[in-house]
Amino acid sequence: MDISMMLIRIIATFLLSVLFGYERQRAHKPAGFGTFIFVAVGSCALAITAVTISPDSPLSLIGAIVTGIGFLGAGALIKTTDKIFGFTTAASIWVFAIFGLLMGVGYFTLALVVYAMVWLIIVTDNFLEKKGIGTYQKKIKIHTNKIVNLKDLEQDLFEGIKYKLMSIEVDKKDKEIIALYLLEGPREDISKLTGRILKKDNLESFKYE
Repeated sequence: MDISMMLIRIIATFLLSVLFGYERQRAHKPAGFGTFIFVAVGSCALAITAVTISPDSPLSLIGAIVTGIGFLGAGALIKTTDKIFGFTTAASIWVFAIFGLLMGVGYFTLALVVYAMVWLIIVTDNFLEKKGIGTYQKKIKIHTNKIVNLKDLEQDLFEGIKYKLMSIEVDKKDKEIIALYLLEGPREDISKLTGRILKKDNLESFKYE
């Protein structure tokens, strides 16, 4: 393989990975811009190396890449209380390693089909999430400016949203409460929460995490 073909494969992999990494970064996913580029370009480079130094038997090095990426994907899983999420991110990291391998060994058609299918899955997943099909989780920290009845406050704020109180801090001296909640429900319902909070005079501030 000449140097020009190596560069074409690496640059094409890089450019396609940039698009997907940017989308994941905007969506505030556990693995964002850099992760997908590093995984895909690194896998591509190692695949090129494997077919160059051992054209008759490159599978051992290629197999090691796929196995090793599994550990990186597992690190993208996040546990909150009794829930684990990040499976889509973990799986997409693994798929992008395979995408890089396919580009590296020169299976461009198959690589582009895999790449297009990943985008189709992500777009469909985002559409279903916006429609409230499936679950969407977000943490919110609420800071009151006086001692309030949290049950009444929760009923007013979290209508149509599943919530779990994760921590609470009460300051009797300054008469304030800081409560951290894990929210779960349709994205549209959670996005409406900001408007309801702004109408509450007894809330000093809030922060999404």
